[in-house]
Amino acid sequence: MRTTAGSKILGDFTPPYESTVSANLWRDGAVMLGKLNMDEFAMGSSNENSAFGPVVNPWRAKGGEQKLVPGGSSGGSAAAVAAGLCLGATATDTGGSIRQPASFTGTVGIKPTYGRCSRWGIVAFASSLDQAGPITRTVEDAAIMLRSMSGHDPKDSTSLKADVPDFAAACTRSLKGLRIGVPKEYRVEGMPAEIEKIWADGMDWLRAEGCELVDVSLPHTKYALPAYYIIAPAEASSNLARYDGMRYGTRIEGADLTETYEKTRGQGFGEEVRRRIMIGAYVLSAGFYDAYYIRAQKVRARIAEDFKNAFSQCDALLTPTAPSAAFGINAKFNDPVKMYLNDIFTVTANLAGLPGISVPAALDNAGLPLGLQVIGKALDEETCFAVGGALERAACFNAKPGKWW
Repeated sequence: MRTTAGSKILGDFTPPYESTVSANLWRDGAVMLGKLNMDEFAMGSSNENSAFGPVVNPWRAKGGEQKLVPGGSSGGSAAAVAAGLCLGATATDTGGSIRQPASFTGTVGIKPTYGRCSRWGIVAFASSLDQAGPITRTVEDAAIMLRSMSGHDPKDSTSLKADVPDFAAACTRSLKGLRIGVPKEYRVEGMPAEIEKIWADGMDWLRAEGCELVDVSLPHTKYALPAYYIIAPAEASSNLARYDGMRYGTRIEGADLTETYEKTRGQGFGEEVRRRIMIGAYVLSAGFYDAYYIRAQKVRARIAEDFKNAFSQCDALLTPTAPSAAFGINAKFNDPVKMYLNDIFTVTANLAGLPGISVPAALDNAGLPLGLQVIGKALDEETCFAVGGALERAACFNAKPGKWW
């Protein structure tokens, strides 16, 4: 089926084989309704970077007419589920691209442990960070879908040889005696009071379930975004070198081979993708490789160590999913740094390869959804589902967007 990754450069490309994740779903009886929009090559936090135009969030602020972003990069998946067009959708998460759209649209999204789902047949962005997962309406649906999507795949060298548990059974598991960590570094300056409140509510709900809340420290959190925006573009600049107009996709002829490459890539890639390819090529270039890329990988190792230390004191972490509710289309589009800050609570789980789930917890003063995130130990999605299920029951979130479309 035509697959573009939201980019002009793939043109009418039709893959000659099925991805493992989708093949697993078809094997278990899933029905495909269609393909959805996304940020070009999964690069974005708002789904405004697609060559096919922005995705519009089904939610609107109370009494407002302004079109809002659904979050990115899996905005089409989140918007379709939130609007009731489907029961679930596949998505990928490289720095928060499942969890942040889930938070913005009042849906459930889980990024599993790196290697839990095969990357075979997924259009690559940053290979050491990309991971597939579902966006659904309920925690149980996410558990059912993830079980189907997961499993070892010999075609993916990073696929884990791990048993796939019955995730759905974990959704109603007792939380008595669980220790839930609250990372102090996630209390960022200028965080809206409404997000502080749902975080505090989440802690109260878990205490009522018999959990013990403990303060933990993830001291390298402040370096996570800078490290991510070095590592991800570096891997992207390498992965996206294959889009050259020679073998498939769009080709724009030039006077010679070099000009054909330049014209094809210059006109085929959107602005954000070009920006990240340039950043990636720069940090990998001679003279800067050690100063940027190697240093970022060292920071990544420290972040993984922070989690290891935190998990010696607790079973899972509770944080907000995103630093705000959905914002207006074009509100941050011309300020890449402000846009990148949307990933502040989610990128750490990608850098450490850990599972994280976003569960809708409340509406803000404007009537827009806000999510809570649970980060678990590697291969412990079951605890994420158990805690996520308890949060879902306590929050009683059953709000739906008013139908205006």
